[in-house]
Amino acid sequence: MNWLDFSSDSFMVAFYLYCAAFISFAIAVAGKRWSNRKPEDHTNRWGKIGFGLAVVGWVAHLTFFFTRWYGSGHIPTSNMYEFMTFLGMAIMFAFIVVHLIYRNMILGAFSLPLVIILIAYASVFPSEAQPLIPALNSVWLKIHVTTAATGEAFFAVGFAAALMQLIRVVDFTRTDKAGKRARFWTEFSLFVIIVLIGFLVAVFAFRGAGYTATFSQEKVTIADDGTASSEFKEVKYGLPPLVKPYNSEKVEFQSFLGMTDAPIESPSWLNGANAGRKLNTVLWSVISGAALYGLLRLIARKQLAAVIHPHLTDIDPDDLEEISYRAIAIGFPIFTLGALIFAMIWAQIAWSRFWGWDPKEVWALVTFLFYSAYLHLRLSRGWQGTRSAWLAVIGFLVVMFTLVGVNLVIAGLHSYAGV
Repeated sequence: MNWLDFSSDSFMVAFYLYCAAFISFAIAVAGKRWSNRKPEDHTNRWGKIGFGLAVVGWVAHLTFFFTRWYGSGHIPTSNMYEFMTFLGMAIMFAFIVVHLIYRNMILGAFSLPLVIILIAYASVFPSEAQPLIPALNSVWLKIHVTTAATGEAFFAVGFAAALMQLIRVVDFTRTDKAGKRARFWTEFSLFVIIVLIGFLVAVFAFRGAGYTATFSQEKVTIADDGTASSEFKEVKYGLPPLVKPYNSEKVEFQSFLGMTDAPIESPSWLNGANAGRKLNTVLWSVISGAALYGLLRLIARKQLAAVIHPHLTDIDPDDLEEISYRAIAIGFPIFTLGALIFAMIWAQIAWSRFWGWDPKEVWALVTFLFYSAYLHLRLSRGWQGTRSAWLAVIGFLVVMFTLVGVNLVIAGLHSYAGV
């Protein structure tokens, strides 16, 4: 039996079950207004179906995780594909735990999209099982990564509840400056999510079309004695190049909308690994996300938050704040153990130092300090309501930059995670 093939099949089953669960939760939120039954009956019925599908999907996800572990010979958390799929599984676990505590069906309509987006994002990266590099061949890989990701998963559920709270309490009838500012930033939060979805749409669309472009980049190195040496490296693009690598020439370029070469060259000061390609990806994410957002606005004829808001009027915002706070309170000690304490123990074993100011270490510390401030301000300073919700939203954006930005943009000892 090929365990890796079985693992991949289980992964696809989990993905489709998550999509079906999200649809069920969406019907529970929006469809209750179209039902002849009491709103509570309709919400509970479709919510229970969605939760059941989510649990079965999580079991299939667990099957993917353990069969891939058995087939590859190591825990599948060693690269971006494996880590993002594990994070999606951890978010589902956190959602199930929080749901069993609060029995809030509506939370699934915001938590499931996060899982689906992360799984789709993971699929952008190579999925082939590869042997562990020596730096990762340690029992601390299992302990450090799994606990850190579990803590981040509870932060994600806290983010989902906080975003629901912000959309719930925003007042679309206010015309004063404060009211407009609240609507703008709430809508901007949805726009950021749509930009990520736009990135996925662009990647899979051009991948399906078989688009490729290749550049030969010359890297000049100056030795201590003043002599110069050149090294040429091929940089392959999966999206039409709007930005080409610095000091490069095209090798292969499929024409797109009449373009026969990239119109912009990456600036020389942006000298990270594949910096031009990454800047190109950022531009395509913004362009695709903006186009998708514009299409949704054209269909809705109003702000997207205004479309969602009426479906949340039956929910007590204080309940959402309580869910967000409790999720973060659960995740914080788990994250502290995994991302800081266990990480420092592993760093001492692997690199003979507990702390080295590596970019990933720094941003893990930033995340810890931010959520420490969140808990302190909420418990000691009485920061509740929208202020607490905004902190939960911003905190998860810090988490996502730690996961994505540091791994893929900033070079460091953890760069292997982005391969």
